[in-house]
Amino acid sequence: MTPRPVLFFFLSIALVFESAAQDTKPKKNTKKDQEPVTQALVVLKDPPGAAVGETSRLIFHVSPLTSKGLLSVQVHEALKTLLQDNHGAAIVKLRAFVAGSGDLRRVQTLVSEVFTERKLNIPALSTVQVGALPMDGAQVVIESIAEDKKAEKKTANPNGLAFFSGQQAKDVNQSIAQLRAAMDSAGVSRENVLRATCFLNSLDDVSGDRNAIHAAFPSAAVNFVQQQRLGLDQLVECEAVGRMEKSPTSTVRLVNPPALTQNPNYSQIALVNAAKIVFSGTQMAFGDQDKDVRLAFDRLKKVLEAQGVGYKDVFWSATYPLTKNMADKVRTIRFDYYDRSHPPASTLLLFEGLPSLDATAAVEVAAAAN
Repeated sequence: MTPRPVLFFFLSIALVFESAAQDTKPKKNTKKDQEPVTQALVVLKDPPGAAVGETSRLIFHVSPLTSKGLLSVQVHEALKTLLQDNHGAAIVKLRAFVAGSGDLRRVQTLVSEVFTERKLNIPALSTVQVGALPMDGAQVVIESIAEDKKAEKKTANPNGLAFFSGQQAKDVNQSIAQLRAAMDSAGVSRENVLRATCFLNSLDDVSGDRNAIHAAFPSAAVNFVQQQRLGLDQLVECEAVGRMEKSPTSTVRLVNPPALTQNPNYSQIALVNAAKIVFSGTQMAFGDQDKDVRLAFDRLKKVLEAQGVGYKDVFWSATYPLTKNMADKVRTIRFDYYDRSHPPASTLLLFEGLPSLDATAAVEVAAAAN
């Protein structure tokens, strides 16, 4: 009979070998057998029809041009740079000028993606196709208007802002001269010009044009675009925004100084010292009939009313028609909405395209709010 201690010894050895054998068996991959988790795509919000900024805290930037990558890459880079340049200021309005064959609708999608990912409010957006930008391979340039909310930062525009209509001329120097005449009458010094945008029919001498505009307005964010590929007439039109040095006598004052061409259809200057400004995105007209233009203005009216303002509060407008016929229709119909006795400052030129293939014109406005 086997002694009990020896029996226990052999049983222990057997248990050790059995455990080792179990450890060598392949383990079941429980993660592999699990059902994959369904990931719901985030539904992006569209940019708002309009956004509001405090007048005294508005700052202006223009994205640098780049030739690297296609449209999506360049939009990402432009937005990244603008967010850095604004140093945390809340961007309330973007205006994108796109050149080339890229899908303009991508701009809206990318703006929504970038601002949603960063948990920022999406700004109002205008997107317009132009003929060319002043760099080979560049497909987009974006202008931003942002509200700096930092309490410790000095107020940017304590006396308000002046908006100058596009000054049409044969060359940039003449357009600059007309802008400076307008600024002299508004009491805006050359150092207080915050942004200048020049629309050109040709970029052949853009280097000289850039030198001229920087010499005239050394502190301004500057933008140049060729609004159509095949501009037939020699045309330059520069518009600008400046910081006022003295507060105007009213919250909004529309001015046509005697030194500039007098036109009953628009004001040369809008002096604004309202507490806030409402910036709309573009509303597009689809089709070439009067009713199509009216529908765009009706939609814009609803956008403004949602912000507590109306057409009576509009002091600046920009219209982007694609044909002369549509430009003429807008010129006629707009005064069924705007105050003819106090027409807003305005820029109205022909452009290359809009985000919808069916669109024939688009309009955006800025309105004073308390």
